[in-house]
Amino acid sequence: MPSLFQLSRRKTLASRRLRCLSLLTALAAAILVTSAAVVRAEDGSRLWLRYDPLPQPARSSYASQITEIVVVGNSATLEVLRTELVNGCRGITGSAIPFGAEVTRDGAVVAGTPDSSPLIRSLRWEKQLAQLGAEGFRIRSLKLGARHVTVIAANSEIGALYGSFYFLRLLQTLQPINQLDVRQKPRLQLRMLDHWDNLDGSVERGYAGRSLWNWSALPDTVDPRLREYARANASIGINGSLLNNVNAKAEILTPEYLRKVAAIADVFRPFGVRVFLSARFSAPMELGGLKTADPLDPAVAAWWKQKADEIYRSIPDFGGFVVKANSEGQPGPRTYNRSHADGANMLAAAVAAHKGLVIWRAFVYDAKPDYDRAGAAYENLQPFDGKFAANVLLQVKNGPIDFQPREPFHPLFGGMPKTQLMPELQITQEYLGFSNHLVFLASMWREVLDADTYAKGPGSTVTKVVDGSLYGQKLTGIAGVANTGSVRNWTGHQFLQANWYAFGRLAWNPDLSTQQIADEWIKMTFTHDPKAVAVIARIMLESHEAVVDYMTPLGLHHIMWGGHHYGPAPWWNTFERADWNPVYYHRADDRGLGFERTEQGSNTLSQYHQPVNDRFANLATCPEKFLLWFHHVPWDYRLR
Repeated sequence: MPSLFQLSRRKTLASRRLRCLSLLTALAAAILVTSAAVVRAEDGSRLWLRYDPLPQPARSSYASQITEIVVVGNSATLEVLRTELVNGCRGITGSAIPFGAEVTRDGAVVAGTPDSSPLIRSLRWEKQLAQLGAEGFRIRSLKLGARHVTVIAANSEIGALYGSFYFLRLLQTLQPINQLDVRQKPRLQLRMLDHWDNLDGSVERGYAGRSLWNWSALPDTVDPRLREYARANASIGINGSLLNNVNAKAEILTPEYLRKVAAIADVFRPFGVRVFLSARFSAPMELGGLKTADPLDPAVAAWWKQKADEIYRSIPDFGGFVVKANSEGQPGPRTYNRSHADGANMLAAAVAAHKGLVIWRAFVYDAKPDYDRAGAAYENLQPFDGKFAANVLLQVKNGPIDFQPREPFHPLFGGMPKTQLMPELQITQEYLGFSNHLVFLASMWREVLDADTYAKGPGSTVTKVVDGSLYGQKLTGIAGVANTGSVRNWTGHQFLQANWYAFGRLAWNPDLSTQQIADEWIKMTFTHDPKAVAVIARIMLESHEAVVDYMTPLGLHHIMWGGHHYGPAPWWNTFERADWNPVYYHRADDRGLGFERTEQGSNTLSQYHQPVNDRFANLATCPEKFLLWFHHVPWDYRLR
């Protein structure tokens, strides 16, 4: 039974574990290099959409079952769908697969909507497709006339595109396709990537080169990679993209930049990806010449209404605004003694007529005497439960501090039953070794989504809070801070593509297992060799716990170097704000270590429902992974 004083021993063991994982990585890399060299040189640019010929006998089997592609219609989305199916099936089977508008042989793959395809319309699936909503799809093996076919059908062309990517994923992962009967729809409506990209091309917390958006060249020159970005997002069901940093500059809302944004939106539209913009709350003053940005001032509200109308004239499917307000120096409604609800609702009214959204970030905290940053967002926002407009989503980080390698779930999940909440996850590895470390984040996200809030008794998981099933919220969503950049392999090293992929898959279905996601990505990206798949999956599935072991053991959080957040520096205490320094969090003294959040300390544990509160408050029952998060523990305390 080790004591806290023996943490150094645990770190040593964790380091050995990491070295073992490094050896496994080398083994896997050797396997991959050997197999990949047979196929083609690979630079990572194709992500998980490589469509290389499959091993035998799968290749021949699929070739006999896929004999032609039938897609009727010439819209931009149907052209994308047709191209994807033709190129994907040809590449995977290694066979020349024709395409046309009529079924001429057994093994045809028919894709589209009842409106676009007379063949699909003849099936009379209107009732079944209506149950799948605007983005869902149905895939079924059936007999159409005298021919055996596979039908991919949806209410919308975007839904049919999602179904086509699903079908190709089945082939890439060697699944049977002879008796398909699949019905899928996304559990969360808005599934978006947040890009913390600056207008000068730099990326805050970006470790894969510069921004994908070349603002200086737009709108006249659009990088072809933007199409590939949108295609990759569509393949995993991502339907939104925030283009600029939440630490926003007002210039993004000028006519000059809106023309550039419109050019990006035009590229994204056929793939079902809507653009969003971070709005600087003080823009009416900086751009409009107003003397105030008070959300209750009629002139301010009128300025935002006019700006929203201007945006929608050039971008009719504009998603809406994301706002970071009164946080880390950003202006906001509290500057004028107004509430966060006042600010969000004013912007929501500006975009409501266009069915736009306002996503209000819950990452707010104030420095007060004896204050606990972990409880600040709850204190600032929970009193306004039920006060936010119907087109407002409150975007809440997975944990109450700031994307640490491990945090308990945020108490706002389950704490605001009358408010529409959406999780904010961080795909880019700000606190997880930049792009130097291999860390598969699906395990971390799975832990948070499965956490039980007990808001309405046992089984009130975070997933049920945010998918609308617990409280019936009408708008649902999830956001991930993107890890993409201008480097050829998109994410810095190829394994980090798995986190982009995992985010999209969990956004579509928050109940997917980490094992399934890892297996899919490995087979689609690297290899089908069972031994190699097993080794690589083990590396991925153990990586998060390994990182936690040496970065935030036992809930010891925020002990990294100041500024860049890389490397240990528990002594750091030079920032002007106490809550930006590690010593604020670990609170090491002659008695012990850790942040006391029980009744004997900050009492932020009271923000959680029972029995979560009691479980965390008791040293004997508090999970050791959160021990130092909730307790200041004596050095000689014996661990279980």
